[in-house]
Amino acid sequence: MSTSVGIDIAKELHWVAAIGGAGEILLDRKLANTPEDMLRLVDELRALPGPLRVGIDVLGGIAALAQAVLLEAGFELVHVSGLSVNRARQGTVGGESKSDPRDARVIADQVRTRADLRPVRAVSELDLELRLLVSRRRDLTTDQTRRLSRIHDLLASIFPELEHALDLTAKAPLQLLSAFVTPAELRQRTDARLRKLFGARAKHPYVSELIATARACAQRQPMQLPGESLTASLVRELALEALHANEKLAALDTQIEQRLARHPDAALIRSLPGMGAVLTADFIAQAGSIERFKSSDGLAAAAGLAPILRQSGKLRFLRRAAGGNKDLKRIFYQSAFASLRCPQSKAFYARKRQEGKRHHQAVLALARRRVNVLWAMLRNRQPFSPHPSSKGG
Repeated sequence: MSTSVGIDIAKELHWVAAIGGAGEILLDRKLANTPEDMLRLVDELRALPGPLRVGIDVLGGIAALAQAVLLEAGFELVHVSGLSVNRARQGTVGGESKSDPRDARVIADQVRTRADLRPVRAVSELDLELRLLVSRRRDLTTDQTRRLSRIHDLLASIFPELEHALDLTAKAPLQLLSAFVTPAELRQRTDARLRKLFGARAKHPYVSELIATARACAQRQPMQLPGESLTASLVRELALEALHANEKLAALDTQIEQRLARHPDAALIRSLPGMGAVLTADFIAQAGSIERFKSSDGLAAAAGLAPILRQSGKLRFLRRAAGGNKDLKRIFYQSAFASLRCPQSKAFYARKRQEGKRHHQAVLALARRRVNVLWAMLRNRQPFSPHPSSKGG
């Protein structure tokens, strides 16, 4: 006799359902997302016939308390993805009807009938901190990209030549725009006044070139365009925000570096060309422990880099995967692109191009190959070597 448990996770009230070995309902009730009710559930589950297996449809976030309590209690915990729940529910009678009790029973039934569900392990404090820092950095980067695009748009409406000349990913142009934006402002200030904006970097050749370029652009636009005053004010405000955001990103990068220095896998991952600090932290946050994956093929499938076999009757072909973890796929793609300066990666890429693959396809092929390399490095606990021995796997 065994028991399968499904918990449909929600923000305030979960729903828990337990199914016996013969398919009978043993438990079916609301579950408050509070320590008190979670501990009460643990007592109820221990009273049910064993062995017992619990499935949840959400990991982390609103499921963090339930996940921690169930793992602390020693239950076998597995993840049933939301897509699996939806597809399985639609295959039942009246499957278009969705409710938390119904989904909890579907999760429990998936736990009862499937042996391939992903086990859920306790997350270390270090892994959790990296996940939080990477998530925060991604938010700041997204906001910064949107902010810089808005500066370009506003500046182009009043001073198009200067907008075209500035690289806003650098600090100095943002410093310039935080004080002086319009052609009149740049014409009226002396070089000495402009240099004060840059502090200790005032005599740097790049700053001198930037000031000369800005003043030349201002001389070539003597007229004042409509809305110039307010637009310039908005540009100055956004430039200050962008400078502040860059400081936040630098502080986050420092925190990420400090935690990577303590992580047992970080040095191995970073030894692979193209895997910098941010991509390494992002990989750890997305993939977790390499023990999740039985082979490099499993890691590639999780990243959506493994081809999918489609077979029906006499028709049989491979197609590119549409699913998988998009963030994990992005990490492998970006690191593969960054590794093209490495001779081995460059040679592999060139070979794929000679075979007729487009740039994007060649980088994807390189990313797939690097999955094998990274998985072997972590499995064997060996850093990257451009000339691996026969024992390297």
